[in-house]
Amino acid sequence: MVRGVGTAMITPFRDGEVDYEALKRFVRFQVENGVHFLLVLGTTGEAPAVNDDEREKIVSTVLEEVDGKVPVVVGAGTNSTEKTLQMVKSAEKLGADGVLLVTPYYNKPTQDGLYEHYKFISERTDLGIILYNVPGRTGVNMLPDTVVRIAEDLKNVVGLKEASGNMSQVDEVIFKVKSARKDFLVYSGNDDQAFHLMCSGGDGVISVVSNMVPKDISRMCEFLFEGKLKEALEIHRKYFELMKGLFIETNPIPVKAGLSLMGLIKNELRLPLVPAKESTVEKLKEIMKGCGLL
Repeated sequence: MVRGVGTAMITPFRDGEVDYEALKRFVRFQVENGVHFLLVLGTTGEAPAVNDDEREKIVSTVLEEVDGKVPVVVGAGTNSTEKTLQMVKSAEKLGADGVLLVTPYYNKPTQDGLYEHYKFISERTDLGIILYNVPGRTGVNMLPDTVVRIAEDLKNVVGLKEASGNMSQVDEVIFKVKSARKDFLVYSGNDDQAFHLMCSGGDGVISVVSNMVPKDISRMCEFLFEGKLKEALEIHRKYFELMKGLFIETNPIPVKAGLSLMGLIKNELRLPLVPAKESTVEKLKEIMKGCGLL
């Protein structure tokens, strides 16, 4: 896997079906604006609301449109280890470059259970695996020592998307895992913390806001890699209100509203998610005008 920005892509729908033509256009928009990799069918992609046949076609469509220009990572995590393995093997068969595996939700495994879950998957695939820690959605927090244990023992686990929101934990996991394994990548799972995570030694961001502004978020990361803190901070500040605004309601409700205002997709989600409230749309319009998107 690579350092930088990986867009956690939305899945466009139209009249209840996946809008594959919009998906192709959206992939081109992302690649042409310099993102470093794409994440398909994560939380932002409404993966739980997509059936198995759609999943395969979405992944195939993205891979065909990307045509090797950037790596493609597929969200394949569930709260069933066996089901997760099936989804990983499907991504492997389709030609994905890696998989993002969220910690099993609802089950609330122990730290030993998390280790054994990832060990089971790791031993059965050659794909690169990115761990995903997002306790606000899953009910379980993968602790830094567990990440280090996994990184040391499971060599095809190549990185972590860290979305605990706890900057002390973020620093601890970066310091410890980089000491144990220098090639292990740590991505921010929160756009508003990406600048800070990278300044602490992290490697990039798996981003929601880059759905809307892929070029600038990619430039922010590149500036940080080059040591140009002032230039990176300007971009962070420019889009900080947008980063927060995209979580006024549950992700991806606001980002789909924002993309529809930009004319890139139809503002359609699948139940149990519904489109943004009018008050949210009005707030997004105000924010987007402020940063030059409208």
